[in-house]
Amino acid sequence: MARSGGGGCCPSMDLMRSEAMQLVQVIIPAESAHLTVSYLGDLGLLQFKDLNADKSPFQRTYAAQIKRCSEMARKLRFFKEQMSKAGISTSSAQLIETRWDFDELEIKLGELETELTEVNANNEKLQRTYNELLEYNTVLQKAGEFFYSAQRNATAQQRELESSQSGQPSLESPLLEQEMSTDPSKQVKLGSLSGLVPKEKAMAFERILFRATRGNIFLRQEPVDEPVTDPSSGEKVPKNTFVIFYSGERVKAKILKICDAFNANRYPFPDDVGKQLHAVQEVSGKISELKATIEMGLAHRDGILKSIASDFEQWNLLAKREKSIYHTLNMLSVDVTKKCLVGEGWSPVFASSQIQDALQRATVDSKSQVGSIFQVLNTKESPPTYFRTNKFTSAFQEIVDAYGVAKYQEANPGVFTIVTFPFLFAVMFGDWGHGICLLLATLYLIIREKKLASQKLGDIMEMMFGGRYVIFMMSLFSIYTGLIYNEFFSVPFELFGKSAYACRDPSCRDATTDGLIKVRDTYPFGVDPVWHGSRSELPFLNSLKMKMSILLGVAQMNLGIVMSYFNAKFFRSSINVWYMFVPQLIFLNSLFGYLSLLIIVKWCTGSKADLYHVMIYMFLSPTDELGENQLFSGQKTLQLVLLLLALVSVPWMLIPKPILLKKQHEQRHQGHQYTMLQGADESVGAELGEHHEDSNDHEEFEFSEVFVHQLIHTIEFVLGAVSNTASYLRLWALSLAHSELSSVFYDKVLLLAWGYNSIPILIIGIVIFVFATVGVLLVMETLSAFLHALRLHWVEFQNKFYEGDGYKFAPFSFALIRDEED
Repeated sequence: MARSGGGGCCPSMDLMRSEAMQLVQVIIPAESAHLTVSYLGDLGLLQFKDLNADKSPFQRTYAAQIKRCSEMARKLRFFKEQMSKAGISTSSAQLIETRWDFDELEIKLGELETELTEVNANNEKLQRTYNELLEYNTVLQKAGEFFYSAQRNATAQQRELESSQSGQPSLESPLLEQEMSTDPSKQVKLGSLSGLVPKEKAMAFERILFRATRGNIFLRQEPVDEPVTDPSSGEKVPKNTFVIFYSGERVKAKILKICDAFNANRYPFPDDVGKQLHAVQEVSGKISELKATIEMGLAHRDGILKSIASDFEQWNLLAKREKSIYHTLNMLSVDVTKKCLVGEGWSPVFASSQIQDALQRATVDSKSQVGSIFQVLNTKESPPTYFRTNKFTSAFQEIVDAYGVAKYQEANPGVFTIVTFPFLFAVMFGDWGHGICLLLATLYLIIREKKLASQKLGDIMEMMFGGRYVIFMMSLFSIYTGLIYNEFFSVPFELFGKSAYACRDPSCRDATTDGLIKVRDTYPFGVDPVWHGSRSELPFLNSLKMKMSILLGVAQMNLGIVMSYFNAKFFRSSINVWYMFVPQLIFLNSLFGYLSLLIIVKWCTGSKADLYHVMIYMFLSPTDELGENQLFSGQKTLQLVLLLLALVSVPWMLIPKPILLKKQHEQRHQGHQYTMLQGADESVGAELGEHHEDSNDHEEFEFSEVFVHQLIHTIEFVLGAVSNTASYLRLWALSLAHSELSSVFYDKVLLLAWGYNSIPILIIGIVIFVFATVGVLLVMETLSAFLHALRLHWVEFQNKFYEGDGYKFAPFSFALIRDEED
């Protein structure tokens, strides 16, 4: 396994490597197990291993306790839903002030749930009755109006019949005036049903009634002016009032079934006018009484919820803590004697004394007669990776961990990412005006971070708040590169002195480089402002940014190869040093290191040599004379040497390593194959997977597999040296795109609006310019440059040395519980 590296009681200050980890065993008496695990959760420096992985959750020792905790969590979720409906927010003011006992809290939550459920049931019953009375009151009013109108019409018709003694009665009169018939023997007693039906179902309701009764009914519908609260669903529903007159019990039974099918609520309606008035008064009185009762019930429920809200956060945290404690206890092995629990886990070496102190305090506080035992175990298992971070470095570490968690004691790219990531972003986003905008937005998040940390933010705002220090560094570097490019919303400024050039003719905008004369010393910092707006601006900046991108890319790739050397030295892998690091460094710098040298020489000498021609014919015609493309004496000889070194380095990477690995494997397994050869290279174990627990020391060495793996790695590096260098040209492309977009918005929006000499047009132009700048340059371009910088780190930089196949140290810690969702 990899060596531990470091030790002692103090944490390592080496940010490049993971904290030294150790596998420890704790033996805890049963009577102090709960308190011990609780203290270890407060400490948060021990990651327990599950020693009962073969058991189901229901077969574990503390399954009943976890069920109790889950039941408490269910009750708390119920309380939270009720408080959310009532618009009552929880309070964390007494989060640390009071301590609740688990059993007492369980009883308290049960009593509160019972009381709240009973209050809700009563309120729902009263509300349903109240809604029914409201519907009944509506039916009485609408049906009363209908009956009054029908009665008046029937009386008028009866008078006409009595006076004329001739003519046919209307369709309505036989139904409405049966009791007024002059012949009592022919009287037919009609029944009536009244109620409310949903408006959207009214037409279908009417058709079904007429089909089912074959038209032997009389139906009258009247829409209700406002939506009515339905007693069943409690929702506002547009409804129609209906009155049905029928004859016969069989017809009545059909009508009742149809009403039930259409959710038509039926209510009794008295025939007598006096009884109708009495019913209206009685219903109105009951509505008033019920309304007062409901309000008292709601006030009582709100009082219960407010009392719950004051302690809710504390109860919720306690329930989570208890559940996590019992989950952890279920990971421990119960001794046969049932008197102690045995746990194993990973902890940093520096945390040994703190863990022992926690064990001792738990023994004393639980009044246990037997103390806990702490001991370090020897293992070949690969430990977890633990980098201690703060609020500034955590976001940068998350960028690295999103690609893959570092293998234990592997070099941490996060240290370099703190500088290189925002710098590469700024190369693509170089504008100190835009950088200031990012800086102001980030400073708001940083200054108010305590307040914002306690608030519930949206997904995008949560992401921005988590990466506020990354954006802060990105903005600072953007201001720096913007000053180098001399761009402030695409406008140049003479911040560091006067331009070194002057124009021969009055029109500087159309001047070429031949039309400029140098009148003073070179501009001291960044790009001379005279280049901006000239015809030579684009060719000049293209050349500058493209070559600068190559220099930055080659420098970062060399850093990655150098980091592979430190990894190989740390893991004592001399094979990787001599047959991976050395040929890779030679190959990369023989080609693209040489190209970087040519760029610098050309800048320093002012030569007009064609570097494309030099690099292409270095391979196609290495012996030809360079002619005007020669930048220094001995260049042809140097190119031949570098080309030869590049060609030699490829088989250097490919062939020796598999052969040496096979030889070392044979040396390790000669004789009885029981002991490892002293001084053998640790890289052999790493290559063969022997760092794993219970490694197969007698596994056959597959030379073909190792050779194919090395062949793939070699081809990947050789081709990647070209493609990765070309990939860094995205720094030039995005920088150019950002600059040109900014220039377009400034020239074609702001200056164009300014030229109209109109205040309304100028205001419109300013608004468009602001929205375009914010939406495109400060949002979309920021995201684009961020993603490209991310790719350059993950693919072009980290693939040179970073395996990222480890797993993160995840200790049992109560500090993480508060952030978990229910």
